[in-house]
Amino acid sequence: MNPLTVPAYRRFLASRTCSMLAGQIQLTALGWWVYGETGDPLALAWVGLAQFLPVLLLSLAAGHTADRFDRRTILALCQVSMALVNAGLVALAATGTPTTGVIVGFSLAMGTVRAFSNPASSAFLTSLVPREGLQRALALSSTVFQLCTIAGPALGGVLLAAGRGAVPAFAVSVALPLVGVALLAGVPAVRPPPTGRSWSDVLAGLEYLRSHRLVLACTTLDLFAVLLGGATALLPVYAAEVLHVEAQGYGLLRSAPAFGAMAVALSVAVRPLAGNLGTTMLAAVAAFGAATIGFGLSTWYPLSVAFLVLLGGADMVNVVVRQTLVQLHTPDAMRGRVSAVTQVFISASNELGEFESGLAARLLGTVPAVVFGGVGTLVVTGVWAGLFPELRSPPPPPTER
Repeated sequence: MNPLTVPAYRRFLASRTCSMLAGQIQLTALGWWVYGETGDPLALAWVGLAQFLPVLLLSLAAGHTADRFDRRTILALCQVSMALVNAGLVALAATGTPTTGVIVGFSLAMGTVRAFSNPASSAFLTSLVPREGLQRALALSSTVFQLCTIAGPALGGVLLAAGRGAVPAFAVSVALPLVGVALLAGVPAVRPPPTGRSWSDVLAGLEYLRSHRLVLACTTLDLFAVLLGGATALLPVYAAEVLHVEAQGYGLLRSAPAFGAMAVALSVAVRPLAGNLGTTMLAAVAAFGAATIGFGLSTWYPLSVAFLVLLGGADMVNVVVRQTLVQLHTPDAMRGRVSAVTQVFISASNELGEFESGLAARLLGTVPAVVFGGVGTLVVTGVWAGLFPELRSPPPPPTER
């Protein structure tokens, strides 16, 4: 079943494209502007931490919100809020020099919007298409994400250069979310089933993961695979000290995983994965670990790029299968809260994965750190295959939508 034949899904995907493209332009402009104004790398670290903290602290409440209220309305409010944040950045960039405290405040606001938007978006998408079209729908959404990851920073760089400052980039990031809100207006509202208001209801996502081993296995396997296999965090070091390439070569290294991921996502959108999805996920994570080892050992630039493309493709298979299994095995009344918990795990794995890679590189050296991470990913894959037989042979999903 082709999800693009569903008008509501097409509008949702177009709205999501506007939102993600705006986010990538915003992050590109923000980093350049903050470092240019402050000259302090620590300011960039504060920006990253401030955007992560609301996700860590608010995601459970955000998931509960997504399971209590109309998810379309939540997404629209988040996009309006992001437009207002960017409007504030336009005013600040046009009139003043940012202080670290002010930038941290804006970054906290961005992280708060992200904390509420992601669970609502994941749960809303699942309600728009029949379950036989879910894998394709998730693959198309992932394709759009990868396209925005590639195009957003490039467009942000063009706007920074053409406008001689961050104001034009921030201004575009005001307009795009508002276009997204207009597109959402054509999507029918999907109110989730009623849920309670108690603290136990807020924590129900955690309890669901604990008691449903397949969902727990998918989420934690992804967590530890990304946590250990964080080779991309060390790409600047590889570019300069191992592969000896200039800035242009470094840029291609950064883009290579996204190209691999986009190619796989497009392939899955055309021809969904068949057979045992749990075994496919285990194979993809193992391939991710093997590609990480290959990249770590390579000293030939074209081969290194090829391993990064394979790494990105394997990771995309993992992402699509994980999202498909988790969404199909989670009842609609719980999807917001479960998505919120998985959001925390994914965000933590990305942030902590970069920290782990940097610490391992300091202690072991750059090449041994990457190889160690790849080997660790392979070990985790084997352990999870033994601990969770449900992952090797997933049960059929429940009939409830």
